[in-house]
Amino acid sequence: MKLKINDQIPDTEIFQLVDGEPQKSNLREIIGNGKIVLFGLPGAFTSTCSKLHLPGFVAHAEKIKTKGIEDIFCLSVNDPYVMNGWGEINNTGDKIKMLSDPYLSFTKSIGAEVDRNAKGMGIRSNRYLMVIKNFKVVNIYEEKETKECGLTSAENLLDNLL
Repeated sequence: MKLKINDQIPDTEIFQLVDGEPQKSNLREIIGNGKIVLFGLPGAFTSTCSKLHLPGFVAHAEKIKTKGIEDIFCLSVNDPYVMNGWGEINNTGDKIKMLSDPYLSFTKSIGAEVDRNAKGMGIRSNRYLMVIKNFKVVNIYEEKETKECGLTSAENLLDNLL
């Protein structure tokens, strides 16, 4: 990943489902300039993402927000309908905002793309976790393997939240 602590996050276009329709927006408009958490993952409904990564953030969202985090965002290269459906199944509600990067605009701009063609998944995102304040990266974690989520877990975030 080429994005580092103290870097400004790139303002790329991403999508989210709003009132049942895909809406394209600039990432900075969506996350605002407060202190937020953004975690990225390879894909909705994949094993580690569905069994460990997203459920951990759902379970610990309130604790994370008591530590000064205004919002939590989950971003994947899936389309906005898939991200919305996955969020509904996992009861993200108002706890986590589900974002879609279907053209890998943000993912490639931070150097997080990984080739999963051998597994039939195409180009995906590596698993990462960022704390961002005023569009500046305060803390960042990236897994060496997408099947792992120890560094990028909600539990690790709570242990290391600045």
